[in-house]
Amino acid sequence: MKKITIILFAVLITFNFSACKKFLEFEPYGQPSNLGALTDAQAMQTIYALYEWQYREGTTGRGLMWYENASDDFVTGRSQAEAANIANFIDNGSNTRDVRDNWPQMYRTINYANQILKQVPASQNLSEGVKNMVLGNAYFWRGFAYLWLAPWYGDNGPNGGIPIVDENTAIEDIDVPRPSSILANYDMIISDMEKAAELLPYFQDLPSAQWGLTHKTAAWGHAARAALYAAQYDNSYYAKVIQFTDLVINSGRHALVPNYADVFEIENNWSSEYMYSVTSNEVDGSKWPGISFQNGGFGYYNTWGYFQPTLELYNAFEAGDTRRKKTIIAPGDTVSFIGNQIIWQVNPSATSSPTGFTLGKWLAPFRDADCIGTTVNPNGNNMTTRLNISLMRYAEVLLMKAEALIWTGQNGDQYINMVRQRAGLAPKSNATQADLKRERRVEFAMEWGVWRHLDLVRWGDAQATYAQPKRGYKVNLSGNDIASLEVIEVWPARNFNPSVHHVFPIPTREIATSKNLKQNLGY
Repeated sequence: MKKITIILFAVLITFNFSACKKFLEFEPYGQPSNLGALTDAQAMQTIYALYEWQYREGTTGRGLMWYENASDDFVTGRSQAEAANIANFIDNGSNTRDVRDNWPQMYRTINYANQILKQVPASQNLSEGVKNMVLGNAYFWRGFAYLWLAPWYGDNGPNGGIPIVDENTAIEDIDVPRPSSILANYDMIISDMEKAAELLPYFQDLPSAQWGLTHKTAAWGHAARAALYAAQYDNSYYAKVIQFTDLVINSGRHALVPNYADVFEIENNWSSEYMYSVTSNEVDGSKWPGISFQNGGFGYYNTWGYFQPTLELYNAFEAGDTRRKKTIIAPGDTVSFIGNQIIWQVNPSATSSPTGFTLGKWLAPFRDADCIGTTVNPNGNNMTTRLNISLMRYAEVLLMKAEALIWTGQNGDQYINMVRQRAGLAPKSNATQADLKRERRVEFAMEWGVWRHLDLVRWGDAQATYAQPKRGYKVNLSGNDIASLEVIEVWPARNFNPSVHHVFPIPTREIATSKNLKQNLGY
C-alpha cells in the first residue's frame, strides 16, 4: 500500500528533527515538541514517524542480513570484503557494511517513542481511542527497537545488555551504562509489548487505510519472541512464551494459509497468517526481494544477488517438503522472471550464484511480463515490490509454543504438526528438540525476524555448525541438459568462539561518541 509511506514522509517533513551527530549525545536525534497539544488527526499523523526505519536500506534492505549471512543457510553472493569479515567473525566488517545503521536508527525510534510516552498521556485534546492508539504504537515500537538490537549485541554476562533509555531518562543522563544483564532488556520489551497489547486494537478492527500499523496480536507475538530469547539464560521465561502464544492462538484471529507457497503472493499480504510485515509497494518499502535474487537479473532487471542459499539449507528439507521448491531455486528449476522462462543454471547458463542456488521465496512480484512499474519498482536501484516482507507470521507463534513445550519436557506435537502438515509432511509423534530446530530452519529460511544464526547461538549449536564448510553445486552441462551436479566448498569452515562470537561488535562510531558505552569483549 502507498498510504503509509506517503503519510510517513509528510510527517518527517512536518516535524523539526535536528541533525543526527551522536548516539548518546544530548538531544541526539531531535526532540519532537508539543505532542500533547495535537488534535486527533494530527496525533494519528505523528505515529507514522515510528515506522520510518522500515524504509531504510540499512534496516530492511540488507542490514541485519549481513549478520544472518554468518549462518549456514546462505553465503555472500557477491565479492564483499566487509561481508566476508562479518561471516568470519572479524569485527571490522560490522563497522563498514550498512548493518551498522541499525543501532542509531533504532535508538532514533526509541527516542521518538519516549517523547510520545512522555508528552501524550497528559493531553486534554485527544479522544481516548486516539490516545490509546498513539501510546500503543509508542510502546510497541520502543519494545520492537530494543528487540531488534538486543539479541545481536547483549548477553547475560560478561557484556550485559544494551543501554536502556526510557521516557523518564533526563537529557543530562541519557549517556547511560549498559545494564548488567540482557534480561533487563527483555523484561522491558515484554512489559512494553504487554502495555501495547492493552491499548491497541486487533488487526481486523483497523480500517483498511491503517493496514500496516501494528496491532494487538503483533504485540503478544513479539512479547513471546522476547521471552524465547530470554529463556536461553533463564528457562522460567518459557512460561511467558506459552502465555503470550496462547493469547494469540486463543484470540481466533489467525490461521495458517493452506498452501505454503501462497503465503508469499501479493494477494496474501494481509492473510490470516499475517502478524506483522514491512508494508511495501512499487514506490517504496523493503528492497529485500531484489537484493536476494541472483545478480543482474539475467539482464532484465538490476537485482543484486547479495545472498544465496547453501546446499546445507537445501538438504535440510525432508523429502516431500513443499517448502523447499518455494524457498530455493535449484539447478534445472523453471522460473518466470519478467515474463521470461528461465531454466536455472541451464538457460541462460551464466549465473552469479556461487552455490548453484538462488532464493525463490520473494519472486512472485517479478513473475509477469508487465511487472515493472506495476508490482516492481521501475528503478532497479530501489527494487521494492508490492509483496510485503514478513517480520512475523502465525507459523512462528505455533513453533514458539511448540519449542517452549518441548524444552520444558512437555508435548509440542499439536503445534509443530500444524506447520508440518501444511508442508505436506507426515505428523510427528513425541517431537524432539531436533525436530523443532529443523522446522524453524526450513519454515522461515531467509526471512526477517526468525534468524537462523541467533537460533544456533541460543541452542549452543553454533560452534559445531560453523566448524563445517558451506557447500554448493557446480553445474556441469551437456548441451542444454544438466550432465552432473558436483558438490563444491563455497565457504571454508570457521572458528566460532562461543565466549566471544555469540554477539557481534557494537559499531565503533557509537562507542566513540559515548563515555559509558563499552564494546563487547573480544572485539
